[in-house]
Amino acid sequence: MHNSILIKGGRVISGSGSPPFFADVLIKNHMITEVAQPGTLSTQDALNIDASGKTVMPGLIDAHCHISFDEPSSNDELFFHRRHGLSAIIAAANAQAVLRAGVTSFLDADSIFEIGVDLRDAIEAGVIVAPRMATGGYAIVSSIGGTAGRLFPSKGTIGYARIVNGRKEIVAEVRRQIKAGVDWIKVMVTGLVPRRPGAGEVLAWSAKELKIICDTAHDLGVPVVGHCRNAKSISAATDAGFDMLLHATNMDDRTLEKVVARKIAICPTFTYQVNLIDYGNVVGANRELRAIFEREIESSASTLRRAFDAGVPLLCGSESGFSLVPYGEWHYKEMEIFVRYLGLTPLQAIRCATYEGAFALGLTGRTGEIAVGRHADLIIVDGDPSVELAVLGRRESIIEVIAGGRRVDLSSHLTRRSIPGWRVGDHGKKLTREIAAGGAARAAGSPSDPDDWDA
Repeated sequence: MHNSILIKGGRVISGSGSPPFFADVLIKNHMITEVAQPGTLSTQDALNIDASGKTVMPGLIDAHCHISFDEPSSNDELFFHRRHGLSAIIAAANAQAVLRAGVTSFLDADSIFEIGVDLRDAIEAGVIVAPRMATGGYAIVSSIGGTAGRLFPSKGTIGYARIVNGRKEIVAEVRRQIKAGVDWIKVMVTGLVPRRPGAGEVLAWSAKELKIICDTAHDLGVPVVGHCRNAKSISAATDAGFDMLLHATNMDDRTLEKVVARKIAICPTFTYQVNLIDYGNVVGANRELRAIFEREIESSASTLRRAFDAGVPLLCGSESGFSLVPYGEWHYKEMEIFVRYLGLTPLQAIRCATYEGAFALGLTGRTGEIAVGRHADLIIVDGDPSVELAVLGRRESIIEVIAGGRRVDLSSHLTRRSIPGWRVGDHGKKLTREIAAGGAARAAGSPSDPDDWDA
């Protein structure tokens, strides 16, 4: 077994946003120890990897992943067709699929049965080979509910959510989760109210309640992340002291000023919506819903770009875990979306998916960059992502994944068979890249027919 790895002659994308350069990269004891001119490094006990003509870059960091959900097609399936032990086993397998796609770290801000904590501990203990992971527990939800409407009860636990009422329950739940070992407290700041479809998601908490959550978590040294989908909720979360915002769409100018003043990290997580927009014909999505999502992105893109230009960190998240964003398939796409809708350059988008993403792991300045002293979490790519980001979405182009200084076996892959009672049906198409490509081809001709879908 080699004590070090020497990656020779590759085109290096550091992740910092600076232009690519050619260098040798030396890894020892799970860390990047030297980055030098090609041909200037040598060590007798090193495993030599020739990266000539290839790109060496930080592994991707997915700052919004749902590793325990296992690609449900509905909330009904997620809430009522999952088993605790089997969910944990399958989540471990899903994490390995994510790693093989070049994702070396991810944040799972909430999970069913709170299995994220145990999965993270198993990964850190070397029980399984999987990406570096940070996790929350149950998403904290007010009694008005989250994004599943009446499926959420007025109190108790369902799926990924813990519903709380009043100061006493809020404080007790935040403390319980921190005692359990979470890295983040996740809050569903907005939710859907039945019979108010035109209102979209509304602020589901009082300012006082949000402040209680943040104060309780921060007193114990744990950051808070919030799902926010309108200006009022973003403003309230900013005032309360939230550390990161998911989605953060539909900001107005006054709210933007607050976010910029605090430089609150934002993970827009547009991949789910864009997949629905781009391939809705494949999954049979309602055209009105597709139009709503497209308006949300287009109306928010310029504001998010202004936030980025003002120094607000933007992170990339795929929301992998639903049938529209299966594991190992779409982790690269948020970068393409940042280029397409926000006007970022590919190198700026890569920074969002690497260097900035380290914040979600609590590892800013320690991973997400090819630099001396950083964790050796990196990938070798056959192609140049600074020119073509799509290369990161091709399985055959990810030729090496090194996580924590160890090479990952990219050949292992198990074909999973159906599990009795696990799915509610095949009406929600699992949107792999191959199926999406076929759907795009059909869209140019006649409308897709669900009866033609593969099982």
